[in-house]
Amino acid sequence: MDEVNALEQALHAARALIMADLAAGDVVAPETVSLVEEAVAHRRWWVDQWPDGMPFVAGLVAQDVQDAVLEQYGRWPLCPVCGPDDPHALDVEPELGPDPHWVCAKAGVVVSRVGELGVRR
Repeated sequence: MDEVNALEQALHAARALIMADLAAGDVVAPETVSLVEEAVAHRRWWVDQWPDGMPFVAGLVAQDVQDAVLEQYGRWPLCPVCGPDDPHALDVEPELGPDPHWVCAKAGVVVSRVGELGVRR
């Protein structure tokens, strides 16, 4: 039972982080919320198959949502470092690891942790 609770906590945390980043970019809409729910459902299955992957769920959900948003709406999240003359999306790093961050690969800088795009420091 504790393993199920840990999985649900990880999935709820991943959902909250991605929703915060979508809100920071002002792209929360019923359609994007549905994309998040689909990604979370897919990763629930994935962690059932590979329980040791639970610490990686937030980054994977972020990547899944980013891919789905790209297919339906365009690049997200746009890089705030390089400016409007060079619109490109941030990447999630590590691709498979704990503590995921949004990174500008062009400038080689970490922009924020996943879930903290709108947080000013």
